[in-house]
This record gives sequence, structure tokens and C-alpha cells, in this order.
Amino acid sequence: MARPDGRKPEELRPLRLHRGYLKYAEGSCLIELGNTRVLCAASIEDRVPSFLKGSGSGWVTAEYNMLPRACIQRTPRERERGAGGRTQEIQRLIGRSLRSVVDMEGLGERTITVDCDVIQGDGGTRTASITGAYVALADALGWLRERGLIGRSLLTEAVAAISVGVVMGIELLDLNYEEDSQAAVDMNVVMTESGKFVEVQGTAEHAPFTEQRLARMLHMAQRGIEAIIEVQRECLATPL
Repeated sequence: MARPDGRKPEELRPLRLHRGYLKYAEGSCLIELGNTRVLCAASIEDRVPSFLKGSGSGWVTAEYNMLPRACIQRTPRERERGAGGRTQEIQRLIGRSLRSVVDMEGLGERTITVDCDVIQGDGGTRTASITGAYVALADALGWLRERGLIGRSLLTEAVAAISVGVVMGIELLDLNYEEDSQAAVDMNVVMTESGKFVEVQGTAEHAPFTEQRLARMLHMAQRGIEAIIEVQRECLATPL
């Protein structure tokens, strides 16, 4: 099967991370994954949710939004209709993914919110958000450390995400919109640098899939995430 953009089944779309993209955010990153672009901005506040007050522990959370003309047709701003179930599910996923690699007690009673705004969508917006949000979060934690507000790195390891699916019987990595819209199986995988799973979201759109196919898809996703984390590492090692 020939992919629309000529990629091999196990090949990622071109990935670029533009660190420090915003002037005022404590950490920011514009991620480009093929034609998908997400702007991630991390903000630090000296407060925590009520359930953490007095605990000495911090919190990391996320918000996700798709701009009206991120896609082919305009979608109304969610302030006009309230955050939908998809938006809430995605931002919770991003938050869980980031919290999995942060020492919350070392953060103190602070909240880091990472806003992920999709400015152009062509499939994989949630996975791109996680990958870019990690870079923005790392720089926000670096901002705290540079000012002596925390004494050490609070990141335990890197985290990233990618999609994998089955289109016309073929397992494919990093689906664009055209591929995703016709996928018989659609899966999003979030993993850490050490190869641990944070979340696996897999759905058969038509016929159920086998355990063997699941294993192959997870292996494909793991190899893709390893490549993404290498890009994250190189990006964060480059001085701003």
C-alpha cells in the first residue's frame, strides 16, 4: 500500500520542535508533525487545587483547544458551546502523561498548566500535544531551577506519544488525517523514555483485531516514540 505522502509503514512524518516559541511563557514549544502544528505553553502559578492545599505537593495539568480554522472547515470556539467530551478527554490524557514523569513533591505548592492549542490539524493532534508539552514543561521546570525556586531537576524521564493504526490491512505509524479517517484500527500510545507505558488507547472501528496484531502495533509505536524522544533530547540540549 502506498501512503499518501510516500512514507514507509513504520516511518514518522517530519518532526520539528521549536523551543522557546513564546516570549512570556515560562516554557513553550511549537511542534510540527507533518502538517499538524500545536503550540504548547507552560505557565507556573503559586497555587494548587483545593485537594492539595497544605500537602506541600504540586500539580501539573493541561488544557487543549483547536483553533477554529485548524481544519478544513471552521469549527466554533468552545467558549460558544462549552468544552466537549473529546476536548476534556484529550486534556486529561495530556495532564496524566506529564504527571507521570514529574516529582510532584519537589515542585512544592505550585501548579504548572500546559496549554496546547492546535493551530493546524492533520491527524495526531493529541499525540503531538503530549510530545510538545513535555518540552514546554521541561523548560518551565528549568525556569524554576534557574531562579533557585527548586533545587534539582524534577523530571524523572522523558515522555512522548504517537498514533498507530491499520489501514487497508496494513499497520501504519503516525497516521495523518486521510489515513486516520479510513483506519480499521486506531491506537494512541504514550510511553516514557525507559519504555514504560503511560496509556494505550486502541479501538477497532470495524472487525476486532488479534493479540498478535496488537503486539506488532505496540512494537511499531515504541520504535517511533524512541525516535521522537531522541528529537526531544536534542532539542532540550540546545541552548535557547
